[in-house]
Amino acid sequence: MSYGRTIELPIPYDDAVARVKDAFKEEGFGTLTEIDVKKTLKEKLNAEMEDYVILGACNPQLAQRALDVDKEIGLLLPCNVVVRRAGGKTLVHALDPGIMVTVTGRTELKPIAAEASRRIDATMHKLAAGSL
Repeated sequence: MSYGRTIELPIPYDDAVARVKDAFKEEGFGTLTEIDVKKTLKEKLNAEMEDYVILGACNPQLAQRALDVDKEIGLLLPCNVVVRRAGGKTLVHALDPGIMVTVTGRTELKPIAAEASRRIDATMHKLAAGSL
């Protein structure tokens, strides 16, 4: 089962992180959190890994609508966006908002998931096309 969308960006990792934040902001997703997984694993476990950041990019209006339907939906909100290096490539992953409907079975979430999907897809398309 696929639960996300992935694109490859032909730019350096640090540039990609900034560009991803800007692109999601244009579609109404603010970056609420930023977790530098590489740094955290190094500090806590002395483990090495490639550049990897988790951005908590959330659209407040869509989040509120989903929370009005189901207060536990915060566990599944399509907020996480990952930017990482893998084998010399910069990858961007975003959660498929349809997962909210699939996991919960709450059909009332379909229009919210559809709107989030539209916005995430538009963002990923703009990033992939280099139009930002």
